[in-house]
Amino acid sequence: MDEFVDKVALITGAGRGVGQEIAFAFSSLGAVVAANDINPINLDDTVGQILATGGNATAYVFDIAKRMPIEAMVAQVLEHFGRIDFLVNHASVKPDAYLLKMDEWEFHRTLDVNLGGPFFAMQQVGRFMQQQGGGAIVNLISSIGQGHIQKGYAALLASQAGLIGLTCAAAQEFSPYNIRVNSVCHGSFEMDQLVSRSWDVVKLHRWLESFPQVRLDDHPDLVSLVLFLCSQAASSLTGQVMSVDTEV
Repeated sequence: MDEFVDKVALITGAGRGVGQEIAFAFSSLGAVVAANDINPINLDDTVGQILATGGNATAYVFDIAKRMPIEAMVAQVLEHFGRIDFLVNHASVKPDAYLLKMDEWEFHRTLDVNLGGPFFAMQQVGRFMQQQGGGAIVNLISSIGQGHIQKGYAALLASQAGLIGLTCAAAQEFSPYNIRVNSVCHGSFEMDQLVSRSWDVVKLHRWLESFPQVRLDDHPDLVSLVLFLCSQAASSLTGQVMSVDTEV
């Protein structure tokens, strides 16, 4: 199956952790990786490993907290490759500060990166995907604790809850343009009332058996689910918020 070959995947926060693993996985399937991160050292490591294995990747060092850098990044990706087929919003910040002690800068930085970043990335990429005839977007929602909402994560939780709502709204608006938008909550996240359980786990595992070469590293279920949501096997899924219980 070659549906990912020569397709372009823009991944924010691809310099380390899950974002890096997702970048490796897309490359393993033949996709071109447009890797974004604010840290050029980490990003060079991601791109270097992909190039060393014969893949195609380019680094885009941008802070995705504001619209203008995102607009510039998307413009560069389109100039280099002429298309964007997949957008994975992974970049996030995780402040650890109690609500009564958090300063204004830290609060706004959390919302700007975790919620504003995906909003403007979806806006800029969505406009192109509309002209292109479709695409797939996956928003990752980070873990905040071991199965319960911990103290000290008010800003983070607010940004995550907002991203869930943004996913659902974007899916509805983008649906006429054949653009699918879904979210994956990874880690124990107590928002079951917002999480859809309608997806078919058996279908996912059968689909994954077709790709034994995919590099999944430390978070196989999470990375596999992101790939699945970007594939044609998930062509009928949009506006879904799925949960994978794993630690970052």
